[in-house]
Amino acid sequence: MEFLSSRVLLRPRDRDRSVAFYRDVLGLAVYREFPGGTVFFTGTGLLEVSGKGEAGPGPDVGLWLQVRDLAGTAAELARRQVPVLREPREEPWGLHEMWISDPDGLRIVLVEIPEDHPLRRDQRD
Repeated sequence: MEFLSSRVLLRPRDRDRSVAFYRDVLGLAVYREFPGGTVFFTGTGLLEVSGKGEAGPGPDVGLWLQVRDLAGTAAELARRQVPVLREPREEPWGLHEMWISDPDGLRIVLVEIPEDHPLRRDQRD
């Protein structure tokens, strides 16, 4: 098998509300739009918001988004009145994380990788 591309598919209860959240509140850039859907850049990934969901997200699924500056991101989200599920903190595994959710309750984990974290080290050594 050979996989050439990927994206996360999100089926919101209210597509317009979710598109507005990801575009206007989180500020994700639009990769492409098509009738009934919008695809956003999420750094090196893609998030497609399309169709209509009924059940909403389950508690075992989340969206992980890396940010450059978690404190600055938290301040910007506060200015935009985005409810915070969990304030920024350093996790036992060394990442700095905070949690928010989208309009349907999908947990979004915002992550800053500190400069001294192993994820930033060249693994070829």
